[in-house]
Amino acid sequence: MIEHTYAVIMAGGGGTRLWPVSRRDRPKQMVPLIDDRTLFQTTVQRLGNLFQPEQILVVTVEEQEKMLREQAPEIPQDNFLLEPAPRGTASVIGLAAVVLKQRDPEAVMVVLPSDHFIRNQDLFQLLIRIAVDVAKMNYLVTLGITPTYPSTAYGYIQRGESLPDQFLYPVYEAVRFKEKPDQSSARIMLAKGDHSWNSGMFIWRSEVVLKEFSRQMPGLYKSLTEIGAAWGTERQNDVIRDLWPALEVKTIDYGIMENAAMVAVLPASGLGWSDVGSWDSLFDVLLSDENDNIVFGGQHISLDTRKTLVYGNDCDRLIVTIGVDNLVIVDTGDVLLICDSDRAQSVREIVATLRETGKEDYI
Repeated sequence: MIEHTYAVIMAGGGGTRLWPVSRRDRPKQMVPLIDDRTLFQTTVQRLGNLFQPEQILVVTVEEQEKMLREQAPEIPQDNFLLEPAPRGTASVIGLAAVVLKQRDPEAVMVVLPSDHFIRNQDLFQLLIRIAVDVAKMNYLVTLGITPTYPSTAYGYIQRGESLPDQFLYPVYEAVRFKEKPDQSSARIMLAKGDHSWNSGMFIWRSEVVLKEFSRQMPGLYKSLTEIGAAWGTERQNDVIRDLWPALEVKTIDYGIMENAAMVAVLPASGLGWSDVGSWDSLFDVLLSDENDNIVFGGQHISLDTRKTLVYGNDCDRLIVTIGVDNLVIVDTGDVLLICDSDRAQSVREIVATLRETGKEDYI
């Protein structure tokens, strides 16, 4: 176990791109998509050789707390930090930073999304240990993913010079963050070979990241300081409810990382990582059959079907496909989704349409 180091799991997201399985009351991190465990449970278990349960914090929204606690009962109740409403990852991380600094002035934070898939867990644990050592040198550290195609769904990190210290894995200065580029820019960055995808996993000292909040987001920092001062007192709930709604909505990438002073990146080649961000991403995670089809959660009979993903949540309901190619078919009982795999990212547009047309019961 690593002393003075804490995992912070961000678990309050909605996962709209995996609708209709991911719903408002049961978002994707709480759903068993890969195996019989949920993505949140897999994230917690991945930390087993690095952290005691007392060293794991979960930041989530109030309506998701009960289910998350049931899925990870070993984590102490006081380690569930509740945001009254989603305000972006900057506020989530800032809240965890002020709470941890109060508990342990030497705290190092390992910030992790709750809904990622990582195949190579040994490499992940090695990278975290190295990243913690780099963070103790007052760097803001991120794990970069070696890109395999010119994705426009991820941010990019450009590597600079290697850090002079000797580590068991290459560590570089990060010279630029580029958020979700257009296709042309993504192709250029992929061809240059010195860019990584931004994994959304960060490692830093609480004190160091709070200094960046003070410099770059002083309004948010002021509110976080007030919340931190009240944390653990009888004023805690009143203060956070008063201040939280007015916090600036911004991601940690835009708010802090793009203009941070000392940033380091570990390009995590071979991690077997996926953010499970859309239905088509499951083709990279789950095993397919001889026709490149993936079927899980239900019964399926196919004829001349290729490169198609079929998901059903009713074992008594049969899904039959004939002469189809490159489809995503998801049957949840109240919703049937059929889309071209290449358009899987557009599912969130359907969720937006449901909101606009008053069909909230399907979200």
